[in-house]
Amino acid sequence: MNGPEDWLARVRQLEARGELLLAYDTALQGLEAHPGHLRLGHRAVLNLAKAGATAQADAEFRRLGLATAKDGDIAALAARIAKDRALTAPANERPALLAQAADRYEAIYRDGGDYYPGINVATLRLLAGDVRAAEVMANAVRPLCRAAGASVEDNYYRAASLAEAELVLGHVDAAAGALEHAAHQGHDLAARAATRRQLRLICRQRGIDDAVLAPLAPPTVIHYTGHMIAAPGARGRFPANEEAGVADAIGKQLAERQVGFGYGGLASGADILFAEALLARGAELHVVLPFSRDEFTGISVAPAGAPWLARFEHCLQHASSITFATDDRFLGHDWIFSYGSFVAMGLAILRARFLDGDVQQIAVWDGVVTGGVAGTGFDVSTWRETGRTTTVIASPGNAPAANTRSPLPAPSERQLKAMLFGDVKGFSKLQEAQIPAFVTHVLGAIGGVLANYGAHLSYRNTWGDGLFLVLDDAVAAARCALDLQTAMKALDLHACGLPDTLALRLGGHYGPVFEATDPVLGLTNYFGAHVSRTARIEPVTPPGEVFVTEQFAARLALAPDGYACDYVGQVPAAKNFGTLRMYHLRA
Repeated sequence: MNGPEDWLARVRQLEARGELLLAYDTALQGLEAHPGHLRLGHRAVLNLAKAGATAQADAEFRRLGLATAKDGDIAALAARIAKDRALTAPANERPALLAQAADRYEAIYRDGGDYYPGINVATLRLLAGDVRAAEVMANAVRPLCRAAGASVEDNYYRAASLAEAELVLGHVDAAAGALEHAAHQGHDLAARAATRRQLRLICRQRGIDDAVLAPLAPPTVIHYTGHMIAAPGARGRFPANEEAGVADAIGKQLAERQVGFGYGGLASGADILFAEALLARGAELHVVLPFSRDEFTGISVAPAGAPWLARFEHCLQHASSITFATDDRFLGHDWIFSYGSFVAMGLAILRARFLDGDVQQIAVWDGVVTGGVAGTGFDVSTWRETGRTTTVIASPGNAPAANTRSPLPAPSERQLKAMLFGDVKGFSKLQEAQIPAFVTHVLGAIGGVLANYGAHLSYRNTWGDGLFLVLDDAVAAARCALDLQTAMKALDLHACGLPDTLALRLGGHYGPVFEATDPVLGLTNYFGAHVSRTARIEPVTPPGEVFVTEQFAARLALAPDGYACDYVGQVPAAKNFGTLRMYHLRA
């Protein structure tokens, strides 16, 4: 790439694929070749803001010199950052920050008279409690929204903004009509989701039932699960002669629920029947395999016969995505199947959150609870523990279910653990005289947080500014990571004699590791490829943030603790460790 336009084109290609952090990094590379280029600086900061890294976006906005630029798009970006900061602020600070964000948008509106900043003013004024000012602006914006747009995309946003204005005014019927019109103008599900989330804020403020947003609802997301099919003539929980009836029932359930996305495994029997039905209706199939492909087919597909292997290959070739919970071997650890289930269920929930839509589970199940650590009954129980319901398609088995309950992993087996790696950006530039203060204040603050996690911490270690933690579950790890960031940000670094540019970055992963006594340390330690994977995340994490892998985000999605993970794209891990699908963790 040579000129700035070439760099911008590459950045926009990455944005269109949802690779926000790659787009940010590419924009920065373009700025190295073309210092001070406003459009590249704008895209760099915009992608950080889209990724949810608001504080870092604000810092980069100032570092790249955008704060002094006289440009409408850059002014809109500053307003967006102010809006994002306001919406995530503590309740007692929110009204004032919302008003400040509204002021920024209003300055843009007064300068150009466009509907987009105007409708943001109306909504932000309403959320800040200034109903009269909100209604005045909403009335002013409505005629602008009714004007014909320059493109289908513009027509969608005009219709959606008209609906927003009507909701600000409390005109529910008019808003519903505008949303019906918007639904016929745009089919970008991400744009629809953003609209629904914005409008839901207004509904809550106005006490309006958010059922009015139904015209922009996305197709349903499902997690599917079910029994493997028995070989022809053999007894089993899913006999081969029941295949046609089960396949028909699956097709009817998908149609009735308007399913557009399915997440699950690809074992012979129910899994493949779900996959084929999803593909037949043009829905997205997202396959999650618990371990290496060859071993999986040998264990979970081949026993049903050669035709099922061909059907497996066909589904895999047409899947929208293929995820390996771990790309390592099975090693005879039955619970590794449950790890794959955690990932599949969590990804379904995460996709529904992104789309602002409904997520359900459909299971082909004989209703027998075996108490096993994996299998259809385990999947159903895990799903129901989240407070969600399961639609069961009866599997009329002709063989008793084996009790497959397994003990907890033996010491020689891998164990599922949550891991955090961290470091402090700027540590390497500290002067020798500042090291004692770093140990006392920064490491002291970290140690103070970890003192509250003794029951959950399996291992802790530090070297210089490096930090490695192993915790027993993803929820505890998420809470610990966010507490560490809070403690770090609360430090008055200048008063401590340290540069105020120091910032903690944390990467998290959830996966199988070996627990063993470290011959060097003489202590219990954790080993394996998933430890190495965690170590490669932290170097690519923006300072002041917590980024986690897809497996971590998926496991966390199954917990009702209120943590959110926003997808930020595929990120090249440090030291050529490949690419990882990454999420931004926030409370």
